[in-house]
Amino acid sequence: MHIARSKVAVIAAAVSLGLVATACSSDRDSNGSDGGGSTERFIFGAAGDPGSLDPSLESDGETFRVSRQVLETLLDHESGGTELTGGLAETWDSNDEGTEWTFNLRDGVTFHDGEELTAQVVCDNFDRWYNWTGTYQSTALSYYWQAEFGGFAENESEDTPPPNYVGCEATEDLTAVINLEEPSSVFPGAFSLAAFSIHSPKSLERYAEDEASGEGDNISRPDYSQDPEAIAGTGPFQLSNWNKGNGEVTITRYDDYWGETAGFEEIVFRTISDEGARRQALEAGEIHGYDLVAPSDVEALEAAGFEVPVRGVFNIFYLAFTQERNEALEDLDVRRAVAHALDRQGLVDTQLPEGGVVATQFVPDTIAGYSDDVTLYDYDQDAARELLDEAGHADLTVDFCYPTEVTRPYMPAPADMFELMKADLEAVGVTVNPRPMKWTPDYLDTTRDGGCDLYLLGWTGDFNDAYNFLGTWFDGYSKEWGFRNDEIFDALAASSVEPDVETREAMYEEINELVMDFLPGVPISSSPPSIVFAENVNPPTVSPLTQEKFSEGSFK
Repeated sequence: MHIARSKVAVIAAAVSLGLVATACSSDRDSNGSDGGGSTERFIFGAAGDPGSLDPSLESDGETFRVSRQVLETLLDHESGGTELTGGLAETWDSNDEGTEWTFNLRDGVTFHDGEELTAQVVCDNFDRWYNWTGTYQSTALSYYWQAEFGGFAENESEDTPPPNYVGCEATEDLTAVINLEEPSSVFPGAFSLAAFSIHSPKSLERYAEDEASGEGDNISRPDYSQDPEAIAGTGPFQLSNWNKGNGEVTITRYDDYWGETAGFEEIVFRTISDEGARRQALEAGEIHGYDLVAPSDVEALEAAGFEVPVRGVFNIFYLAFTQERNEALEDLDVRRAVAHALDRQGLVDTQLPEGGVVATQFVPDTIAGYSDDVTLYDYDQDAARELLDEAGHADLTVDFCYPTEVTRPYMPAPADMFELMKADLEAVGVTVNPRPMKWTPDYLDTTRDGGCDLYLLGWTGDFNDAYNFLGTWFDGYSKEWGFRNDEIFDALAASSVEPDVETREAMYEEINELVMDFLPGVPISSSPPSIVFAENVNPPTVSPLTQEKFSEGSFK
């Protein structure tokens, strides 16, 4: 596990890093040449591979980090903040009921393949998602569509939610009107999600030639989603190459971009799954930056001249229960026992950067709707043993899944965090069967399909509303949680359509209290993740949503 370094070790590491950085800088020109490539190539160390190149099919941050540079959405967030601003839509508004959203598009926007952005293109994209069939209706591929817009034109499973999307109409060349069945608090924020990026008409034609296949944890993405040439967006960069064997995605500057020209000519996202290896690659001058810096490395990196900006807290890390998979977890006393068994403060102290805190609920305290009156589950292993014994599960056995080859903003060291929790559970008599698996697609697909008793996951907010956290998990039945609680489901449904903001936020507080009484999982922590850049880089503004726009960066 990562532990805090001693003062002497930090000083020694800083000296060592300084020597490496000095040696590397002498080999580069002012534009960042590494001696073996373009003087304008920025190389970023990614924690994992993208799931695919089509963000509509994915729900993970590594996919979205790449796609946000290439594809754009109707709405965006201000650089470095959480306030909504125009994206491909210059202005937008809705009717009083919140069921009709009008988007006035920017004029003169072209896709990377030369096609023009029109309102009809926007409608064609939304209609494509709405009309998905077969494997596309699996939450492994259409998670965000179902979470924000409900189901499809023809639902093929009784567990799929009813559709809230009614249709889209191009009332003028640059005016698109999207109609919903009911208002929802996820709007307009949902129109900023990377999953709803707008693709070129030619790309949509290409996508229609392929199909996804499989089910459960054995799903195959369509061929087009692995092909950089198939995907054209409107962003400041265009896809150039995906060398999956070496874990590299390359994007190049799009000179006809409607906005400000990107500062880098080319960006390579190079997958280096181990955080220590990413740090070493940065020190050696092989990359120019990486995300999710280990807390114990921040001081030494800063001392060596690297820039290590820290994002605001906007995430939740949690341990989830899949109740249907293990009937013992359907017993509230068993779930309480697991919560009491975990030394969450110890995990925060040893695994998270300064500013990390123990989470008391499934919403960070930076979000309106956070409650100061939830049921707490303090670290108390005697209470955990007693609860297990009274429930008749003193010999509880669980399959505990955790991801490999990845670090996340809320989970900087998954294996270390798993080992801490495993030791805590074993200390109260729980037998833990470890199930490590690769982050994408194996881990994400398996957990979404309810394939683990316990598993580790988290969430960085997409936009500033408590429903984006609570509704993401608990607005209805899902295989990944495997429970049905109409009181929680109905309360979230009511909050979603409540038009008054203050009333809605009060409802969120009550829902947080309901959720923590029911305890579908254990919220572990919230933390401010760091990102690091080489000293010869002007970094982009960091985002609490982890939505950095790399076009803002440049070499000094």
